[in-house]
Amino acid sequence: MTDFTLVDPKGWEYDLHSVYSAYIGYFQMYNIPWYDRSWGHLFETFEEFLAFSWPVITVTDAWTGRAHIVTRLNSIGAFLKMIKTRFGETLPQAPNILQVTPFETASRHLRHVADYSSYKKLHSTLPAAVLSALKARVRAGEPKAIKEVWDKKDKTFLAIDFEWNERNEKTVLEWGYAAVRCGHLEALGHWPPVPDTNYRKGHYIVSDYVDKVTNKYSPTYPWQFGESQVIAKAKLPQIIQAVISSLASPNSETAPNDLVLVAHNIHGDLARLEEMKIKLPQNMLVIDTMIYERSLYSNGLRGVMQDPKSDKPRVAGSSLSFENLLYSLTLPSSPLGTPSSASRQPSPQPPVVLPKCTLHNAGNDSFMCLFALQKLLVPKTATPTIAKKTRPTLAANKFNSAPLLSTPMMGFNGASPTIHYTGFTAIATMPPSVSMPSMPRSSSAYDLADEFGQIQLSTSRGNNSGGVQNLTAPTRPGDRTSRHSSNVSAAKGKE
Repeated sequence: MTDFTLVDPKGWEYDLHSVYSAYIGYFQMYNIPWYDRSWGHLFETFEEFLAFSWPVITVTDAWTGRAHIVTRLNSIGAFLKMIKTRFGETLPQAPNILQVTPFETASRHLRHVADYSSYKKLHSTLPAAVLSALKARVRAGEPKAIKEVWDKKDKTFLAIDFEWNERNEKTVLEWGYAAVRCGHLEALGHWPPVPDTNYRKGHYIVSDYVDKVTNKYSPTYPWQFGESQVIAKAKLPQIIQAVISSLASPNSETAPNDLVLVAHNIHGDLARLEEMKIKLPQNMLVIDTMIYERSLYSNGLRGVMQDPKSDKPRVAGSSLSFENLLYSLTLPSSPLGTPSSASRQPSPQPPVVLPKCTLHNAGNDSFMCLFALQKLLVPKTATPTIAKKTRPTLAANKFNSAPLLSTPMMGFNGASPTIHYTGFTAIATMPPSVSMPSMPRSSSAYDLADEFGQIQLSTSRGNNSGGVQNLTAPTRPGDRTSRHSSNVSAAKGKE
């Protein structure tokens, strides 16, 4: 096993141990007294069978995800030829040998196994191969792999989102997260998770840039699922690291982490984490909801859908912006026109009414991203609701209009109220002895049409549509392409 040679995994598809097992079964089925033959010692034990010095590589099966030590068909032929040359008897190829379709496409390390100790040593590396393949499959948005991770009910899914300056991506204006601890909920008998009560969530505003940095194309908006916290720029990495550490399990080379990171078009968020020197577990799985949804649609698991920018059918392999992904959840699912794909399509679900929250807020985006992932996995997920704000507001809602209070604001009797922040709105709480006139709360008008464009109802009567009604929603002008890219090609969507 000291030689280092790389080989193409194509053609390496026969599990080595199953070759030995298949021949023992073949002898039993046809009553062949192999133990009396001159070559019988080669099958006395698996260790004797390995004495042939088999060339092998390790791969994972593309469908099951299990790892295997595999060899080639011509190596089995060479083994049978050796028996014929040395012992003068011809053995056929045994039936029922386990065949594997390698998931890996890159070159693999070739090894020669001639004894059981070397096989055992190689076998001990299989869990690491499974983990490596699982990380790649989940990152590529493979529906089966992600569904299996969710169905185990033992992971913690953490959705994150950054809002940064349009002129300088390294200038982070806010950060939000939403998390659901599936293992904890399953132990308590609460399944599936309910977003309103089972999501841990948070939203942080960087005070250094309040009223100083304004985004022109994607302005930030108030958080609508809770109360925001205003922090200093230097404290943000510390808070993010604490949140991740509180949800992650220890690093391991053989098992996936309990923490699964989730985001939409996640490469920008990962870049911000790297710039802040946030330590992420090496065995952590990463789900990009943009890639996952694209894979679902390409495999015919989301039904008929129109391109958000045109009246034409959506092209397989195209990606949806975050706004259009949420909009697609409001449409009733409909099977594709082909019978084969329709058989894979789940039963139609009724349309969903989304909460009236404005995007381009890190807290809103992360919360709705986790909800969107759960909705794609569990269609009957309950729709979240907006947290009601009962405190009077003293400022406009938008980030760029929230004033910086440099001096304490005095009450009507000279007392200083406590200042809080809800979204980007300053809140004044007066002492109990102070009577304060009621002040109307400033609220930003929200309408679903404003978020996703004016909805148009059109009926396609083509041969493939079957008269299915489809809703289309043009994207908003100025949609930030760095994080919410819309309808990019599959080639551009690859990581």
